[in-house]
Amino acid sequence: MKLLTAEQMRELDRLTIEDYGIPGIVLMENAGITAFESTLDMLDEVEDPMILVICGPGNNGGDGYVVARHLHNTGASVHIAHIGELDSVRGDARTNMLIASKMGIAIHEKPTEDHLWTMINDSDLVVDALLGTGTSGPARSAISDVISMVNSSCKPVIALDIPSGIDVDSGQLPGESILADVTVTFGLPKVGLVTYPAAHRVGRLVIAGISIPSSVVDASKCAAHLITREEAAIGIPDRSADSHKGTFGHLAVVAGSIGMTGAVTLSALGGLRIGTGLVTMLVPESINPIVEVKVTEAMSVPIAEGSKGKFGLLSRDTVLKEIVKRDALVLGPGIGRDDDTVLFVHEVLESVECPVVLDADALYAVSKDLSVLSKVKADIVLTPHPGEMAMLLGTATSEIQSNRLEVAIKFAVDYGVTLVLKGAGTVVASPDGTAYINPTGCSGMATGGVGDVLSGMIGGLLAQGVGAELAAVTGVYLHGLAGELASDKLGEAAMLASDLVECIGETIKLTTGEIDD
Repeated sequence: MKLLTAEQMRELDRLTIEDYGIPGIVLMENAGITAFESTLDMLDEVEDPMILVICGPGNNGGDGYVVARHLHNTGASVHIAHIGELDSVRGDARTNMLIASKMGIAIHEKPTEDHLWTMINDSDLVVDALLGTGTSGPARSAISDVISMVNSSCKPVIALDIPSGIDVDSGQLPGESILADVTVTFGLPKVGLVTYPAAHRVGRLVIAGISIPSSVVDASKCAAHLITREEAAIGIPDRSADSHKGTFGHLAVVAGSIGMTGAVTLSALGGLRIGTGLVTMLVPESINPIVEVKVTEAMSVPIAEGSKGKFGLLSRDTVLKEIVKRDALVLGPGIGRDDDTVLFVHEVLESVECPVVLDADALYAVSKDLSVLSKVKADIVLTPHPGEMAMLLGTATSEIQSNRLEVAIKFAVDYGVTLVLKGAGTVVASPDGTAYINPTGCSGMATGGVGDVLSGMIGGLLAQGVGAELAAVTGVYLHGLAGELASDKLGEAAMLASDLVECIGETIKLTTGEIDD
């Protein structure tokens, strides 16, 4: 599903109005009706509800007037707090304001702080119609004060289009912003609604159609997409009745060192659970007896070591001989950062001909000379967390987190790779500049080994013949959903990476529709 910036959404509105003749006031009416329906859902068990609609002077306020009108017609007690001068309201918003006034709905112009506090506290629900996608930067002081009052009241809040105060393009919080329980966004979702930290303010996201023609949506140019279940399901290979283990590929996992056996075993398990026919772990010979016990369903090959039980140049020839037999490679989890290991990674990358996932310590090795990426003959998927992304670019983690989408796209395009920038709202960026934001996952996934599982899942899909972009998109979606399932069963604090592994099967069945949510 396409994700839009504010400017792209305005362009869709313009084309709908000018090319198709659908008046703006019709779009506003449609937006208000869809939001009204979500409002009724929130008030389902409330008798004789009191609703406060807080409107700003722009079209977002106009949407609020439409919601107020439909709520009034249900017999609910509705009050409108208009922040600012009523005379400043123009266009379609003014038309809906005048209609609401003629219907006898109470409109309170520039309410005092005490008056607004009373209305908020007397309400069962607050409708946020203050600021829409046409605003940028921190809210001015008068509106910022209103936002603070709404948040401190702890009343249920439904936001129209966006929670007022967020940056809809970057997902940053330039100032005070509404903390919504539900956000009803109009037409298509906006980038900032699924990008953190602003995504924390959204609550449950409802995407509401407002009659924008599908041809306008299809023709719109946007770099970002929200991964849906249907899109993720495309990357799950079919399994015919006459399949055998060779049908579903052979994944090599080059990982592990003394003290890091969990990295290689979790990656291997991720590959196995995603449906890969065969997985072979290539590990330093000193840890081979351990990994053979930890994962009985995968094969293992002991590899001659460099120093301290790690891969090094002495490991190269045997590893290259083994991976040439495989369909995909995961390289990096737990291999360490010795100079000899770094050289080993570079030489493997210059020779490998199958698709490769680079994770963890392999990213450190690549950061020493990014030009090695241009020497790889096959598709590459990099899976950095924000700290590793900062390492790759020689910058601060805060710089990465302040604009995750643009950072990921630029790196993917510049180096011709598929980039998976992990974290809340994982970003997948492709060499052609297309990007995807993942909506699944939870804070319980902030635990050791979870990233190793993801590398194995993506590697397993590559081994099964799924292209790099789709393997990354499907892998991160299933990985996040598995984390949600594990959290539901055990709680976010208690879940482990191995618990996530155990939920991958159920995740696949949910995503393909084999079982219901």
